[in-house]
Amino acid sequence: MDQEAAIDDHNLPVIHMNRLLDPSFSVSTEESAKLDYACKEWGFFQLVNHGIDGELIDKMEGDLKEFFKLPLEEKELFAPLPGGLQGYGQKLLVNEEKLEWHDLLFLITQPLDDRNMKFWPTNPPTFRSTLERFSLELKRVLKSLFEVIGMKLGLKPEVISRVLSEYQGLRMHYYPPCPKASKVLGLNPHSDVGILTLLLQVGDVQGLQIKKNGKWLSVEAIQHALVVNVGDVLEILTNGKYISVEHRVTVTNKKERLSIAAHHRPKPDCMVGPLQEMLHEEEEHNYNYKTMSYDEYIQLYLSGKVEGKSHMNSMRANK
Repeated sequence: MDQEAAIDDHNLPVIHMNRLLDPSFSVSTEESAKLDYACKEWGFFQLVNHGIDGELIDKMEGDLKEFFKLPLEEKELFAPLPGGLQGYGQKLLVNEEKLEWHDLLFLITQPLDDRNMKFWPTNPPTFRSTLERFSLELKRVLKSLFEVIGMKLGLKPEVISRVLSEYQGLRMHYYPPCPKASKVLGLNPHSDVGILTLLLQVGDVQGLQIKKNGKWLSVEAIQHALVVNVGDVLEILTNGKYISVEHRVTVTNKKERLSIAAHHRPKPDCMVGPLQEMLHEEEEHNYNYKTMSYDEYIQLYLSGKVEGKSHMNSMRANK
């Protein structure tokens, strides 16, 4: 089967996770080839049949909507501490692009020791238990998905375990209708700094757009699907075989939009640079990116402006 011909140029590739894990070699091989192509050529794909119960997803969506509908003073009980990141906040940020228009609830959900329950909403009363279940399901999906990606890249299990941490940070966004929607963005163009991001688009309102061949392509909101995208670290680890892609979020003047993005990053002691296992013998010295500690990489990222993928220029090897 010609995998390139099988994917529409105007629609994100759709990957069936049940087929990736199918015991039939031919089925799993065909689906993993589609996954490999999606990561190489798109940096994004829709993941369906991932095994997360639809009722749990609906409950998570409902609890999140209920939280964001609470009075501001009640939501601000979960505001971040000075200089902190976790908690609820409104963001109206002006930068080189446009005003960003969204509310955000950010929580570290994995590993358990990194949680700070002070910032976990208690209203609605089921929020915490629903989020706990949803977080565990995302953890399961991520583990299975990354194992398949590792196998497709020819990486041994010990290499995968050396790279991927247990960290899971959930960014839950609420994009209210904006009377001047054309003047703002929900999120300005950027790429994700981590390894993989799993995104749940709540409802049927489109807003996520990815940059493909110099144009912005809207991502369809498929019920219960997860939108998966390659992060900058995975692009670097694969020496550019897989690509992280610039994306943004638009808003409308009539409808609200919500999303839940699960971000995953490497272990703190992981060196961010092309994996030796990714290079063929004749390419051993053909590194496209520098190698540095994860802490150094984050400091490099934070030291510059977030302008699309411009920060990746500092990671490129001097040829």
